[in-house]
Amino acid sequence: MNIAYVRVSTVEQNEQRQIQALQNYSIDKWFTEKISGKNTERAKLKEMLSFVRDGDTVYVMDWSRLSRSVVDLLKIIEYLANKNVKLVSIKENFDTSTPTGKLMLNLIAAINEFERQNLLERQREGIEIAKQQGKYKGRQPNTYDEELLLKTLQGIKYKTLTVTDAAKRLGVTRATVYNILKREMIYDMKKKQENNN
Repeated sequence: MNIAYVRVSTVEQNEQRQIQALQNYSIDKWFTEKISGKNTERAKLKEMLSFVRDGDTVYVMDWSRLSRSVVDLLKIIEYLANKNVKLVSIKENFDTSTPTGKLMLNLIAAINEFERQNLLERQREGIEIAKQQGKYKGRQPNTYDEELLLKTLQGIKYKTLTVTDAAKRLGVTRATVYNILKREMIYDMKKKQENNN
């Protein structure tokens, strides 16, 4: 199947220009949405990625319709490639199934990795300089209101709160909640041992 993904950033923008351009490619199914491309949390994008099958071709007007982020764009392209789905971008005259397209993808991926490594190196250098100047404090531990923490832990214990609810209440991740629970469990065990001794 030939599938088109059309996106404009706001309700005020008109998607007709993209639709007219893509109609030349015998499109069988359309996925259209009006939402920012800042991340991949988009209903129609997810629906399209789930819908495509081996041998399908996805058409977009240009790369920015899929994503504003190179990292997200590469993830989408890789996902489609793993499903054996071809991707064609009209504006860039780009087809992932051609040798030139594959070469360009490798170059984009290499540049992205180069940038990522540079960023990490700059971060390490910055931390080292801050340490030398005595300014680096490291990652600060999370602090919680004791009463809120106690009520939240009781909620989990008595099953009136889920871990997800607890994480939202404390403003942390689920992993942090599990770590708190683990610490509390170890603390309780030590207290029991001390009392038994």
